[in-house]
Amino acid sequence: MIRQTTLIAATAALLCGTAAVAQTAPAAPAPAPAAGQPRTTTAAPMAPAAPQAGTTTAAPQAGAPAAPAAPAAAPTTTITQALPTLPNHATLVKLVAAAKLDATLAGPGPFTVFAPNDEAFSRLPPGALDTLMKPASSASLATILKYHVVAGALTADQIKAQITAGGGKATLTTLAGQPLIASLGENGNVMLTDVNGGKAYVDTADVKATNGVVHLTNGMSVPKIG
Repeated sequence: MIRQTTLIAATAALLCGTAAVAQTAPAAPAPAPAAGQPRTTTAAPMAPAAPQAGTTTAAPQAGAPAAPAAPAAAPTTTITQALPTLPNHATLVKLVAAAKLDATLAGPGPFTVFAPNDEAFSRLPPGALDTLMKPASSASLATILKYHVVAGALTADQIKAQITAGGGKATLTTLAGQPLIASLGENGNVMLTDVNGGKAYVDTADVKATNGVVHLTNGMSVPKIG
């Protein structure tokens, strides 16, 4: 028991040592496609051909309605199924499986998940990931991951509306039972501040799943552990 407590305390110390490192605010994010749907790129429009001599070009009818936008494809995968399809999130997938949270994130939810990328985990102190993957650290690992999950499906616009209603801040209660503070970063991105003062930014928002929504972040959020 003493050995397990020491291991967990060491893990907490390693993680909290990174909490004060603020991440750089990325450019304003564009909404992501539904999970499992291919990303598309839009080609630059071609200039219209000049009319040939002797022909006339019909003027557009005044007041003609614009063509309706195509509806977004409905999501077809759960959050658990979507995570492995996200680029640069292999570490998160491995940790979710180790903490046995894959069944939870495949459940009905709905959930909002803030998903740190691989680079965020690479900034942990040496040995921190190995410690978290040990069976003795499973409870601490589950707490850390649940700190990135909020009950309910909140899009970026809904989070920003809460921030505005809260006078610049919104308190998000996570499944770990500890709050994340959401505010707006300098580029209009959602910025998350954890209980230790660490900051992470949403750089890709609104990856839709059948049981919620995932926002990709460039940093970890670290709860109080132990």
